[in-house]
Amino acid sequence: MKMNLFSAAPSSAPAPSSASSSLSSLPLPSRAVRRAVLGLLGVFALWEAAARGLDLPAYVLPSVTRILQAIGEQHVLLLKAAGMTVMEAVVGFGIGSLAGVLLAIVLTMLPAVRRSVLPVATALNSVPVVAYAPLILLWFGMGPESKIVMVALAVGFTVFLHALSGLDRVDPRAVDLMRSFGADRAAILWRLRLPAAIPLTAAGMRVSTVRAMIVAIVTEMLGAMGGLGWTIFQAVLQIDFVQVWAAIFVASAISLVFFGTVNLLEKRYVFWR
Repeated sequence: MKMNLFSAAPSSAPAPSSASSSLSSLPLPSRAVRRAVLGLLGVFALWEAAARGLDLPAYVLPSVTRILQAIGEQHVLLLKAAGMTVMEAVVGFGIGSLAGVLLAIVLTMLPAVRRSVLPVATALNSVPVVAYAPLILLWFGMGPESKIVMVALAVGFTVFLHALSGLDRVDPRAVDLMRSFGADRAAILWRLRLPAAIPLTAAGMRVSTVRAMIVAIVTEMLGAMGGLGWTIFQAVLQIDFVQVWAAIFVASAISLVFFGTVNLLEKRYVFWR
């Protein structure tokens, strides 16, 4: 028996149509994301043109390309500092969010305690949280613990007020109806108040992401042994304003990612808002 040497061998390469179909199935960025990217690129283009066209010195306004070059040259230092700042912001954000929600639940369940505690909490929240930084640094030291406490305070107040407002946003007739069926305070909280409060609480957590990064960086500038705020402060002392802008760019990028992540989780899981 003779074998046909010219018979076509089975091809293992994927068909071009399958590759193109897989590429076409990838989700495209939303219109809001595209507009934000285009707006950011436009701002950077104007920035670059102004810095180069007016020949501005670096201590006034360095060009965007020079800042990006500094980020590339000092990426090891910036990544290490960013890691510490992110850890402080994320841990403080988690602790503050949990404490704010728990405090709101306790005050909702205990109206008598609420009438005493709420004015004190409002008075504390009326003072900028940075004003407490010297005391927090004195009590908890120059390490990351003081920054975590500061972020937790800033985030906790915001989430607490949003959660408390959400727990109160229930129809009194629905509460009366559940009570008529024999539901106690715990059942009303679990089945009625908490589902109504989750959207507003999630909005407060989303807003607090940027506040967490700001408070962490500002507290690091007041006293720290590392982080982006410490890097900015040291660069100012060395009159290296390009490094200042490089750290600001990294902090801004992290804040956008943090905000976008919480916003994505909110849209994914709080679908009934």
